[in-house]
Amino acid sequence: MAQTDSFPEYVDVDYSAGEGEDPEDYPSVQDKIEKAIEVTREGLEAYENPAVMWTGGKDSTLTLYFIKEVAEKYDLEVPPAVFIDHYQHFDEIHDFVDRWADEWDLDVVYARNEDVGEYVEANDLEPGDDIPVDALSEHNQHHIREILEYEEEDFPFLLDTYVGNHLLKTVALNDALEEYDIDGVISGVRWDEQEARADETFFSPRHDPDIYPPHDRIQPILQFDEAAVWDAFWHFAVPDTVDEYPDDGYVPEADDDLPNGLGQDDIPVSPKYFAGFRSLGSEVSTEKTTAEPAWLQDLDDTTERAGRAQDKEDLMERLRDLGYM
Repeated sequence: MAQTDSFPEYVDVDYSAGEGEDPEDYPSVQDKIEKAIEVTREGLEAYENPAVMWTGGKDSTLTLYFIKEVAEKYDLEVPPAVFIDHYQHFDEIHDFVDRWADEWDLDVVYARNEDVGEYVEANDLEPGDDIPVDALSEHNQHHIREILEYEEEDFPFLLDTYVGNHLLKTVALNDALEEYDIDGVISGVRWDEQEARADETFFSPRHDPDIYPPHDRIQPILQFDEAAVWDAFWHFAVPDTVDEYPDDGYVPEADDDLPNGLGQDDIPVSPKYFAGFRSLGSEVSTEKTTAEPAWLQDLDDTTERAGRAQDKEDLMERLRDLGYM
């Protein structure tokens, strides 16, 4: 990867930290939490303009919980949260992000590819409808023709395609990083989530200016697996952030099984997980796996992202090379 001298010299982190490791190197949830706190603190202290990626999903919300806890304990600033609005979210995701951004007093940056969004709105398009390449800005056409080397005259308005995902997610993110001069992106990716992420390190450089605004990825929960994420939610994150929740935790079996008269809106867990979704991609291409809440499903013998159309490894690898999470 090409490097650039313009990346801030004040950043001094170990880019090899986590190499060759996997979740089993952190055998207990407490071990995983301690590492998450360590990485989070270093990330908040080492970068001048960090931001946290927040999708409203479990991984990024758990990461946000660690940020809030570390910031409070060490008298650090909670960085802004970047929410990529790709125009194909479940309505419940927007409601969840709005609700908890207000509850936690977060500064949320909404990253959107507004050029694509405006064309979709002006032409009343539905997901799957075609967008002519020459109808978009020079900026988007450059990405389509020069970076993706896409030669067709139009492309479908679908998140889970090479062009759609790049424009609606990666371009939107990179434009926000440049606009807000973000030097460190705190992300909730995990080693076990996909093969394309299995070799990530806790501090991962993204310094090639020909691909993205130079920055680092700070990844505090690489060492968590799906089961550990839910364990941390119900025994740490929820009790610590919801006053009425039992201090020692409680694992509900449904949305009507919450303790002490609490409702789903009182809990920083997306309602889609209560409804049986294991992963939250887009309204168009993500399906629930069963009717059971996500944390009660067979997490060991089934695939977490099976309900998402996008996650073919070759596509994910190409998208990550271009700056996707």
